[in-house]
Amino acid sequence: MPFVRIDAHGGDTDDDRLDALGRAVHDALVETLGIPRDDRFQVLTAHDAARGTLRYDDYLGVRRDEGIVFVAITLRAGRTPGQKQALYRRIAQLAEEYAGTDPRNVFVTLAENTSADWSLGNGLAQYVGSGSC
Repeated sequence: MPFVRIDAHGGDTDDDRLDALGRAVHDALVETLGIPRDDRFQVLTAHDAARGTLRYDDYLGVRRDEGIVFVAITLRAGRTPGQKQALYRRIAQLAEEYAGTDPRNVFVTLAENTSADWSLGNGLAQYVGSGSC
C-alpha cells in the first residue's frame, strides 16, 4: 500500500500533466513492485513557477529546471535495492512517456515503515497481522 505525493513545478503544470504523472508513478509501482492495480492513493499538487514554491539546485551534477517533479512515496518496508532502482528508472521513463517530463527532472524519495503504521479507514490498522502489500 503505497501513499504517493507528487509536487510538480512549472508554468505548463495542469490537471492533465498531474494526472499523467500520477499514472506514471502508479504504473511503475504496479510493474516493478507488484502493487495491486486498485491500490492507488495519491496527492497531486501543482506549484506556480511565478511564486517559486519549489526549490532545487544542480546537486550531484543533475541539471534540473522548471520542469522539476518531486515524488515522495511512503510504503511498507521489504523491497530490495534492485527493486527500488528498477522503480526509479521506470518512474522516470513513464514520466517522460506520459507527461513529457525530462528524466533528469524526476526526483524520487521512498520512506518505508511497518504494517502497524497504516490505517486505511474506519480507525483500524488493517495490516496488523496481515500479509498484504
